[in-house]
Amino acid sequence: FKRARVHHLGLDALAGQLLGVAVVDHLDDALSAVYTFYDPQQSERGLGTYAILWEIELALHLGLPWLYLGYWLPECSKMSYKGRYHPLQIWRDGRWIWRDAALL
Repeated sequence: FKRARVHHLGLDALAGQLLGVAVVDHLDDALSAVYTFYDPQQSERGLGTYAILWEIELALHLGLPWLYLGYWLPECSKMSYKGRYHPLQIWRDGRWIWRDAALL
């Protein structure tokens, strides 16, 4: 049984107010973004983007070559942000394929 390695980011920049949380699973060769949520009244601050940039920086710091953003349904507006990060691979037909942003 392997011990779980989980990282979390608490966004609390406003006088002790918790603005958001990002939970990240630490795999052998990657980080996997498990869940991110933030105060919807603070959406103009780009906290979701900040969380992903933090996850990228954490993966680099840990020497991990991959960050998995999880399931992506392009037709789901809440998941559309995932298509903004490149390079991008998609698991399709049992294999990873590289996707050009113009094809998304």
